[in-house]
Amino acid sequence: MVRHGIDAKVLERLYVDEQLTAEEVARRIGCSETTVRRRLRSQALDVRSRGPRPREPSPVWWTRERAYAIGLLATDGNLSKDGRHLTVTSADPDLLGVLRVCLGIKASVRRVGQGLRCYRVQWSDRRFYKWVESIGLSPAKSRTLGALTVPDEYFADFARGCIDGDGSIVVYTDRYHSDRNPRYVYERLYVTLVSASRLFVDWFRASVLRFVGIRGLVSERMSRSGRPYWVLRYARRESHRLLPWIYYAPAVPCLARKRARSEPFLRLTGIRQAKMEPWVCRSGETGIRAALKMRCPQGPAGSSPASGTNPSSG
Repeated sequence: MVRHGIDAKVLERLYVDEQLTAEEVARRIGCSETTVRRRLRSQALDVRSRGPRPREPSPVWWTRERAYAIGLLATDGNLSKDGRHLTVTSADPDLLGVLRVCLGIKASVRRVGQGLRCYRVQWSDRRFYKWVESIGLSPAKSRTLGALTVPDEYFADFARGCIDGDGSIVVYTDRYHSDRNPRYVYERLYVTLVSASRLFVDWFRASVLRFVGIRGLVSERMSRSGRPYWVLRYARRESHRLLPWIYYAPAVPCLARKRARSEPFLRLTGIRQAKMEPWVCRSGETGIRAALKMRCPQGPAGSSPASGTNPSSG
């Protein structure tokens, strides 16, 4: 059979729709593989390389660990424009240790930045990259990030990842008016989330309102470079409802020092205090079991909220 005798629609159906190889198409039609490839090019159809068809990658599915990791990527992460590299940078190496366990990342954590004060983990995973793109993440997302496609059943884990990434849980003793009366000493609590994208903050706030029934307060701030950013803050009463929601079980992926700061308030709601600080892996070990073997060292203390206070934040 000459090459022009091959019906174009039949060729497209076999090669494109049914994904047969050129060799399989040739056997089906009764001609040579070279004739099939020549005819494909004449029809301006993309010709795949010779050899067996690559296996379809197994799908990426939602888990509480991946939901937490997506929260970290949304706040502290970066997607390279090459379509396969992902990076998360943090001042806290323990946070990157949790991320490595959640996603099974083998890449090591490296010191970066001026004075090597920050830590970074970068890894390559084209399949995972495409998946996070499909749920709303993108390169250069800091000021354009909006709503993400996060299933309701995993939103608490996602929210916890966001707060661990670019948020704070602040607990401090307020003695501002103690000079008037020694009894005027109060324990303060608030939870914050910071983002350069107002769209993301509004979506996060609306989602938490839907799940927990708390509104929070959004305020606009200016960075040293003169660019605006937004702070979502939940005060004490609302934080009392938010913390049990994100720490719904003793052993969930989290930054241990923030979980430890929340423990006194979790005990008030009846959530059992974790006897071990989970989700930190020893070098050379991977997986959830390895993550549960070690205690997580406490991170550096946070900044002082106001004069006359004794803060504990991060």
